[in-house]
Parts: sequence; structure tokens; C-alpha cells
Amino acid sequence: MSDKILLVARALMRSGALKIGAFKLKSGVMSPYYIDLTWLLSSPSDFESIVGVVAEEIKNILSSTKVDKLASIELKGALLLPSIASRLKMPCVVVRKKSKMYGLTGRITGGEVKQGEDLIFFDDVITDGESKLQGIKPLEEVGARVKMILVVVDREQGGRERLERSGYQFKSITKISEIMRSLLYSEDITPEQAEKVLGYVKK
Repeated sequence: MSDKILLVARALMRSGALKIGAFKLKSGVMSPYYIDLTWLLSSPSDFESIVGVVAEEIKNILSSTKVDKLASIELKGALLLPSIASRLKMPCVVVRKKSKMYGLTGRITGGEVKQGEDLIFFDDVITDGESKLQGIKPLEEVGARVKMILVVVDREQGGRERLERSGYQFKSITKISEIMRSLLYSEDITPEQAEKVLGYVKK
């Protein structure tokens, strides 16, 4: 069992960011679990654990890939990104879901993204990949290149495959099936809870 996967799994479970039950997703589909990384804000040690794992993963990517800035989309990925960027001493920007119509207008905030810049696009989870494609679009429209899409958890519902078919490199810190097996191994969840989620993933 990977120490990194177990660390992430337990941080999500302890903080309440991972919940097991019955939840309606944005698509209207029911899910036996839900991940909301905003709950990490109320658990500083777990927040630090997740930030540290992501920062280390990005550091590994930087060892072989040129990256100028980090980017995310509001809300959840954007709450972690400044702390990750600060650890790495890197600039970061956030893409708004909708353009701001007053003050500093547009969808990109936090700084300027220039033509030819290489970015890592970070977010909390991936389901079908649609929000990632929408978040990347404003960055590419100004001439930036997204070298990698990185998420904390892959829900294993086709998002990875969709992004890769679209020509993007994709990496997840962990997958929901790995999280469930780790939590079952550490006895943080019951076999019944694990089977419920794993059965959902297999569908």
C-alpha cells in the first residue's frame, strides 16, 4: 500500500472532505460518495498534508518539464493552489467560471498569462473532464500551453480518457478505488462501505 495514497486518503477522511452516503452530483446522477476539498480549510494539518503531496508531485514534474506558472479554476482547486505555489516559489493564476464585468475584467485573475507560457493546470477532482476543458480554454485563448493537468483524485468516470483523447497529459495523485482500498486496509471504513463505492466505480 502506497504511503502517499494512504496519507491522502486519511487526510480526506479525517477532515470530512470525503463522505460516504448518497449524494446527487451536478450531472443529476446519484453517487455513494462525495469529495469536497473545501472541508480541508477547517483541518489545517490535513490541508498541509494534501498541499505537501501535490507540491512534491509538481516538483517531480518540474524536473523534466518546463513550466512557467500554475493555474486552477474556482473554487475548490483555487483554494489550495496559492499554498502549493508558495511552497514551490511559483506564480499562479485562477480562471473564473464566468467573466468579471467590472474592475479588472475577464476570466483570468491573479496575474497575466502571456503567449507561449507553459502551465500546469491543477484541480481537486475529475469526473467527466468537462470543467477542466472549460477552465483550460481561456488560458489557451491567450496563447498559453497546458503541459499537464493534475488533480488530487480521479473519480474514474471517463475524465482521464477524455482529456487524453483531446491531447492533454493527465496525472492524478490518486484514484477513488485506491483511496477506498487504503481506507479499508487501515480500517477507517467498513468492507460494506468500500464495496458500495468500488461497485459504483466498476459500473
